[in-house]
Amino acid sequence: MKEILMTIAQSLVNHPEDVSVTEVPGDDSVTLELRVNPEDMGKVIGKQGRIAKAIRTVVKAAASREDKHVVVEII
Repeated sequence: MKEILMTIAQSLVNHPEDVSVTEVPGDDSVTLELRVNPEDMGKVIGKQGRIAKAIRTVVKAAASREDKHVVVEII
């Protein structure tokens, strides 16, 4: 999941070298914290959060194939 999120985020931003994904294990789920350059925050979130929602959908779909629950947080 981490690699998928990293690839998607790097393709969207102007500063791909500033993209980082941190995996935080929880009780019954995994939280992926996505950090990007402050200038690129709007590109990752999108208008009315549409791109962020799409990113979360893709990552959750990939996680469901492995029977995992993943939460994506954009920080």
